[in-house]
Formats: sequence, structure tokens, C-alpha cells
Amino acid sequence: MAENESDPARDTQQFRLFAQQQSQPEQVPPGGLPIGLIVGVAAIVVLVAVAVVALMI
Repeated sequence: MAENESDPARDTQQFRLFAQQQSQPEQVPPGGLPIGLIVGVAAIVVLVAVAVVALMI
């Protein structure tokens, strides 16, 4: 058997997988800001507020 022969069944399976992936709609991430960014900004604001209060005492 020659090494460069391709298996038609394998090619068909690969094409079906490709076609199935193309027919599915792309999953779009939800809009808006990510929760991690909001939590990070809130933590920085709290730390700055605590530092300001500590300097005032």
C-alpha cells in the first residue's frame, strides 16, 4: 500500500466535521464590561480610600 494514498472515509468525516462547525453560529461573548475588571477597579478605589483615611488620621 502506498504511503500517499488517502482514505476517502477519513476525508468525508473531516469534511462533515468542517461543515458542521461552519453551520453552527459563532458564540458571541456577552456585551458590557467583564466582571473581573469591575471588581478590580472597585478594589483599587477601596484601597485608595483606605489610604486617604489612614493619612488623615
